[in-house]
Amino acid sequence: MRREETQLTTGDQTGAGDALGTEELRLVDAYWRAANYLSVGQIYLLDNPLLREPLLAEHVKPRLLGHFGTTPGLNLIYAHMNRAIAARDLDAIYIAGPGHGGPGLVANAYLEGTYSEVYPHVGTDEAGLRELFRQFSFPGGIPSHVAPETPGSIHEGGELGYSLAHAFGAVFDNPELLAVCVVGDGEAETGPLATSWHSNKFLSPRSDGAVLPILHLNGYKIANPTVLARIPEEELLELFRGYGWEPLVVSGNDPALVHEAFARTLDCALESVGQQGVRGGRCSCCVRPRDGRARPRSTDCRWRERGVPIRCRSPTCAAIPSTCASSRCGFAATDRKSSSTNAAVSLPSCPSSPLAGTGG
Repeated sequence: MRREETQLTTGDQTGAGDALGTEELRLVDAYWRAANYLSVGQIYLLDNPLLREPLLAEHVKPRLLGHFGTTPGLNLIYAHMNRAIAARDLDAIYIAGPGHGGPGLVANAYLEGTYSEVYPHVGTDEAGLRELFRQFSFPGGIPSHVAPETPGSIHEGGELGYSLAHAFGAVFDNPELLAVCVVGDGEAETGPLATSWHSNKFLSPRSDGAVLPILHLNGYKIANPTVLARIPEEELLELFRGYGWEPLVVSGNDPALVHEAFARTLDCALESVGQQGVRGGRCSCCVRPRDGRARPRSTDCRWRERGVPIRCRSPTCAAIPSTCASSRCGFAATDRKSSSTNAAVSLPSCPSSPLAGTGG
């Protein structure tokens, strides 16, 4: 089922006021776009990290590796979790399941300053930024997934299927911890991940923390459509209800509307966990981006955008389009205008939240 507007879905739907103020929305969006730019730079650039001069072929890596398709979603969730952690004083851990999502997590660690603390040679100046970009998926550098070298990593992102099991393992006998686990829809087709949805049945509200799984349903794995993205949405929601989760869905491609919608959804899920405990508040989120989010206009292969969207084929080509390698890199980066179909946002009534009926 294709959604034609940015919206949330679960049970009855109702409207509500803004979850983010104007300034908070601006800051979250600016952080997200900065993380997207740092992610693109890691995939493509050897030099000229701030694009102070026109982009030339010698600035671009000769072999382009890494997956950009999952990265804007990972960055979106990371930015909003930072907002929630600061607002609620949470003890939380972010586990990234999608394969080759390393650019996003490295970018966020760098933006926060953690990366430079752990690796002083990757400083926060232009020379450090050049090193950050150059080392990614490059001889003598770092892998393209969330590897052990990534600060804070407890999960190897290159081996798919174990993220949710690791999230549950992290919260067992750790009652104050919230594990936010992003599950890729390609990863979700693996046996270990498909079984891990049932791990909620083993959590104790007295001695264990909480797990908030977020399914990143962007429609494709490496080169093929995903099963969960092709079944009717109501069937998808009933599947997760059968697993014992209460699903909340965010879908859209307009940045401002998606930020607002995801902020409300995340607040609803966290209220559920906080008020009812792990056993009573098993909310899960599904982020369903519309096709083309952050995709360069010249890329018409839907599967290609999941990996390296544009490849340099001649000595004179500029491998990164200006729309993607700019500080405005984000949802539908080549088209900032919102159509009338992107204007409406409908909100859920989270059944286990005290905000139910108000939408937050």
